[in-house]
Amino acid sequence: MKIIVDAMGGDHAPQAPVEASVRAAGELGIDIVLVGDTPVIEKELSKYKYPKERITIAHAPDVISNHEEPAKAVRHKKGASVVVAAGMLKRGEGDAMLSMGNTGALLAAGLLIVGRIKGIVRPALATILPTAKGPKLLIDAGANTNCKPENLVQFGIMGSVYMENVHAAKTPTVGIISNGEEEGKGDELTKKAYPKMKQAPFNFIGNIEGRDVMEGTADVMVCDGFVGNVILKTVEGMGHVIGSMVKQLFTKNLKTKIGALFVMDGVKDFKRMMDYREYGGAPLLGTKRPVIKGHGSSDALAVFSAIKQAEKFVSTDVIKCIEDKIKYDIMEENNNA
Repeated sequence: MKIIVDAMGGDHAPQAPVEASVRAAGELGIDIVLVGDTPVIEKELSKYKYPKERITIAHAPDVISNHEEPAKAVRHKKGASVVVAAGMLKRGEGDAMLSMGNTGALLAAGLLIVGRIKGIVRPALATILPTAKGPKLLIDAGANTNCKPENLVQFGIMGSVYMENVHAAKTPTVGIISNGEEEGKGDELTKKAYPKMKQAPFNFIGNIEGRDVMEGTADVMVCDGFVGNVILKTVEGMGHVIGSMVKQLFTKNLKTKIGALFVMDGVKDFKRMMDYREYGGAPLLGTKRPVIKGHGSSDALAVFSAIKQAEKFVSTDVIKCIEDKIKYDIMEENNNA
């Protein structure tokens, strides 16, 4: 298996992508292609001992910054690392690609270069959230801010397939994020999507509210990208604030410091559960080949987790499963027309 890694994307590039790739090549036994400025990557690689046959470099002299217009930059900056990586993936020179860089540029590259699965109208970002009942999937996490009911149905199909195959969820439950549990609650989008979701080929449990997100009420939580991105950033912020508050509490005085000694294992487990670095990246579900977006502030651990996620994405044949489900859904739609 070969994973294509954008070595120039993210706040800690190229150090984090290179360090994670060296670890992945050694521990996971997979091949890595590091895409970026060759001299820069070679200098970073020189710091490590690694199986030389497993890591190669694809030269890409340019980077798309967060200040550039994504679609325009993807079309005109042919030497940008994310563009070169997407082209390699399309040509079959790797099994999956990963980037921690400009989110918009990765989405544009996924759509314009890698392409969509036949029948998928809009690919969506799917991200794993830590909940009281374990990891659950939020889709869409920011790719599509204006959606139609049919888009939400496809998000539910793709999310259900992903959770079943990658996270071994048996008959994963799917819910629409709304402002009330009742069928008639929600905005125009969720109200129109509800009856379509009831007939879709997945285990639909109805509306779920904001409080249900961290409870883990549904395995797959469906919404448009605007709502999803707000939820994602809120959860990230909450994890940071809670972590800081717990640290302050246990270092307040001698009593709390002593008390911390007795609960430290539990605190470490909680911190690990809330740490985005443990969950890898957000797959762009709906593209013809696996595309994964890593967090912009990813360190080496987060990139390594994303590489592991990419490996599982490929090995469980998620895209083929989505294609089969979408074909079924389209056939059912045509039969009911």
